[in-house]
Amino acid sequence: MLLIRETLLWNKNNTYDILIENNVIKKIGRDLINKEKINKKDVKIIDGKNKLSIPGLINTHTHIPMTLFRGVADDIPLADWLNNYIWKMEAKLDKDIVYVGTLLGVIEMIKSGTTTFNDMYFHIDGILKGVLETGIRTYLSYGMIDLFDKDKMERELRNTEKTIKKIKKIDNPKVKPVVGPHAPYTCSKELLMASHEIAMEYNIPLHIHMNETLDEVKNIKEKTGMRPFEYLNSFGFFDGVNVIAAHCVHLSDNEINIIKNKKITVSHNPISNLKLASGIAPIPKLMENNILITLGTDGCGSNNNLNLFEEIKTTSLIHKGVSLNSTVIPGEGSFKFATLNGAHALNLNSGMLSEGYLADIVLIDLKKSYLIPNENIKSHLVYSFNGTVDTVLIDGDVVLNNGKIVNINEERVYEMAEKAYSKLIN
Repeated sequence: MLLIRETLLWNKNNTYDILIENNVIKKIGRDLINKEKINKKDVKIIDGKNKLSIPGLINTHTHIPMTLFRGVADDIPLADWLNNYIWKMEAKLDKDIVYVGTLLGVIEMIKSGTTTFNDMYFHIDGILKGVLETGIRTYLSYGMIDLFDKDKMERELRNTEKTIKKIKKIDNPKVKPVVGPHAPYTCSKELLMASHEIAMEYNIPLHIHMNETLDEVKNIKEKTGMRPFEYLNSFGFFDGVNVIAAHCVHLSDNEINIIKNKKITVSHNPISNLKLASGIAPIPKLMENNILITLGTDGCGSNNNLNLFEEIKTTSLIHKGVSLNSTVIPGEGSFKFATLNGAHALNLNSGMLSEGYLADIVLIDLKKSYLIPNENIKSHLVYSFNGTVDTVLIDGDVVLNNGKIVNINEERVYEMAEKAYSKLIN
């Protein structure tokens, strides 16, 4: 057992003990050692005094190995960014470089309070090795792109099946498979239909980029006579499966109705969308339609970090600014996007500090100038906190202790990352 003693709970404005047994929050209360008659020899105690406990953050759209691409191609259009920079560097990747990029990204996420991420990429063996070593919770898909080539489509589908079977064979409750067709403009109809069939067969989510740019929407409409969501809906892509659609920047009213009726989750990636000048997703309108909104960082090639607290703050701010309405998306709402909503999207018993929920918990040192006065801590988490956390538990295991990663050598990873980057640019 593990006990966090006398920690301030973000949603209670008071101090409590949190008792964890195996990987679950068993009890939240006061003076639990005495009340539960716990032998101190049987429990590991974490001092929660002057610490705030929050549920671990959930990043619903990432490309974790792209952490090595940080700063590579700033301030250019998306098409140029992809075609002339990112895809050229990706051609040099192998599982060893991807492993290093994964370690680097996971360190960054854990140290900024993220306990779960939903990823789409390739060289999956490298990603798996990294996440298993670090202990983070991961939903993982092989990113499929066939560019309308039948032979390539068949290879991509084989790789997806191989990835799913490998993850299931590992049988680690913290690593789950997802089906990941990249986007309607990079995937054939046949690949998209097969992706849906695989998701149905294995009862796992679909993760896809949708309506990120005006050019993408125009491209699909010219080819099919329909907008992207209409096109995919026409052949049942959204039927009977859990779909997480990243970006969703440019949406028609009919597409919003499709998202609502098919219960599609929207992964809002505000900073990536702003940096690539893709636009601003109509999140307030989606909320009016009771659509589930979550937050993603995208990859470091377009963000340039994995700090979800920045996404939380940006989400509340940009929608106030563009709507000229300061009441749009209150801070607690954007915080919920990154916690409970993310958990709902992934069908994960997390996102709350409550008895019976998974012990994915983040502790934050309250003795920081930007968190004073502590009485306004909910506001500070959204509008003033920089994301530097003190302690992180994932599935009941301590993976960050007093700001230091527990399971891996950070300095070694940084050295490996510099060498890996040199291989990519030379």
